Amino acid sequence: MLYLFPMKCVNGIPIHYVDTGSGETVLFLHGWGTDFSSFTPFLEAIAPYYRVCALDLPGFGQSGEPPDAWSVDDYGDFVVAFMVEQGIDRVILIGHSFGGRITIKLAARKNLPVEITKIVLVDSAGIRPKKTRKQQARLWIYQGVKRIIAWEAIKKRTPGLLERWRQKHGSPDYLNASPRMRECFVRIIQEDLTPCLPQIPCPTLLFWGTADQDTPLADGKLMERLIPDAGLVTLPQAGHYSFLDQPALFRRVLDSFLNIPR
Repeated sequence: MLYLFPMKCVNGIPIHYVDTGSGETVLFLHGWGTDFSSFTPFLEAIAPYYRVCALDLPGFGQSGEPPDAWSVDDYGDFVVAFMVEQGIDRVILIGHSFGGRITIKLAARKNLPVEITKIVLVDSAGIRPKKTRKQQARLWIYQGVKRIIAWEAIKKRTPGLLERWRQKHGSPDYLNASPRMRECFVRIIQEDLTPCLPQIPCPTLLFWGTADQDTPLADGKLMERLIPDAGLVTLPQAGHYSFLDQPALFRRVLDSFLNIPR
């Protein structure tokens, strides 16, 4: 059973987190629109062998929202502040989806106050897909219509029209977010992290669901190719939450990477 700590403030933001076990730290970073509870079975399994930490990132779960529209780097800065606050000086980072974006950014940084010894990327976001001409045309039309609907005169005549337009055309991650988190989402997805990948010096394990529709397997193969010391493990018939779709295989490979006896 994991011991949940009371809410604590980091850089003025109330944070819900767990910190248990002893030894080198494994820190889990969850995906967009979820919280650290998605990792609970794996936190409990690893806790006898490592110090295990996880937090609801700002704007998710029970944690407070960022004070303004944060970028990936802002989230990275916050995770570093959390680790320093917890007295973590060596860490293995495990990031799923959006948590993978943060992990990539931190692993590629130099002169951190924390030594990152290994990273695990699970169906990680970070590769910005190239849009086809058809997609570019749709985006141009969408942005143009959105600008027109947002005009003050139109808003007064047809209140709620902009939100109805967003509900019809926006992505679920965007639509389910608060106004502040929508601003963060837009900033975050616009950044392509491909240039960061060759700068990651530590051993990297990649997990990918073969049926992932959100971050396709091609992204995992590109990351394996560009990260100097990386290996890719595919989880058959698993989707974007491959670690939940294939938990036994995920756990077996992760244990091997973390040198946990079975």
